[in-house]
Amino acid sequence: MEPRVQYAQAADGVSIAYWTLGGGLPLVCPPVNLFSHGQLEWQIPENRRWYERLAQKRMLVRYDGRGSGLSEHGVTDFSLEARLLDLEAVVERLGLERFDLFGSFSGGPLAIAYAARHPERVARLVLWCAFARNSDIEQPGFGALSDLAGKDWELYSETIAHVALGWSEGEAAHRFALFIRECTTHAEYLAYQDAARAVDVAGLLSQVAAPTLVIHRRQLSLLPVAAAQRLTSGIPDARLVLLEGSALAPYLGDIEGTAQAVDEFLGEGDAPGAELPRGTATILFTDLASSTALTQRLGDAKAQELLRAHNVIVREALKSHSGTEIKHTGDGIMASFASASAALECAIAIQRAVAARAEEQPQMPLAVHIGLNAGEPVAEEQDLFGTAVQLARRICDHAEAGQILVPDAVRHLVGGKQFLFADSGDVALKGFENPVRLYEVRWRE
Repeated sequence: MEPRVQYAQAADGVSIAYWTLGGGLPLVCPPVNLFSHGQLEWQIPENRRWYERLAQKRMLVRYDGRGSGLSEHGVTDFSLEARLLDLEAVVERLGLERFDLFGSFSGGPLAIAYAARHPERVARLVLWCAFARNSDIEQPGFGALSDLAGKDWELYSETIAHVALGWSEGEAAHRFALFIRECTTHAEYLAYQDAARAVDVAGLLSQVAAPTLVIHRRQLSLLPVAAAQRLTSGIPDARLVLLEGSALAPYLGDIEGTAQAVDEFLGEGDAPGAELPRGTATILFTDLASSTALTQRLGDAKAQELLRAHNVIVREALKSHSGTEIKHTGDGIMASFASASAALECAIAIQRAVAARAEEQPQMPLAVHIGLNAGEPVAEEQDLFGTAVQLARRICDHAEAGQILVPDAVRHLVGGKQFLFADSGDVALKGFENPVRLYEVRWRE
């Protein structure tokens, strides 16, 4: 059964059509070019099977960008900033706080830009036959093909369909050409093409904090493997998988091999070790100290370098102490533990590693606030909610750089263990009616 099409409104007032399929952690898939149609896609058997395969283990979210498919037509702004509004509208309409993002071909720069700007929301990023700058696809003959778009819309759509899907995919390519002409108008596509020439997100690659999988087909003529290699080398936590085949569409060729690569990568966040707690848990928040001031003083690139150093230190400590990363909060990480002792040991390990780095690199001072709380959070959609989480967040906000603060509940859980505490007194925390007694964990050796 086809999914139900719904609508969201972008910040500039444009209506955006979207649908969802399946359940679980959301996987949001931005459209490729203007070649998107929320209903007609389901009439392409190979495309339908691809969507159904992706939705077997997660909630698939697809939308038509402005000027395409079932979304509002007659728009003139197809800049990257405008198209980011479409993605943001769907995310906000669905209330998605954290999700995986799948950027395919020209949807890749859009996904990269969003992931760089919203590290707290993007859990994992998949880039399929994607690129950072439009010039990466300027292969011999492509300029002539672009010129053809302005002269003969029907011939262009037939040609680009065969180039994208492979010249051996005659019937599928012809169906795709018909599909292209149903998705958008000639005038809209020309306006989109003009805007696309200016796309360049190479400068944002280093700011992508999410683990990233770059998948590319070796024999793809439209986009060389070198483009994928540049993406992988530019994104800090990226890996490259090369697959055989020449089709740009992931739903052609070795579909199962592609789906397995995606499943294995996205499944890392769903592994048993990442299972959300049921019952009592200890919640830990970290926060990079003086992040705004650091950005102003050091610049965006250096500030992002500090954030990446923080991420590496925290994630290594979580692995060593059986912690589960719940989400990246922008300037920090939220994690949960089944054991309060393990949570405190992890917090101490983080502060010691941060202090060691600061000593080694005094010109790039890294400092972290840490707050913890114990309670029974509410687990839903790969996230934790409730009073226990809110209090841990407020305690982290109150902590000074280099501090680990805990309430009495955590101190009692580790009674008799080799932890040292200093009474910080009763503290009024935002959102809590009564003062909370806090204790500082002594971690310096």
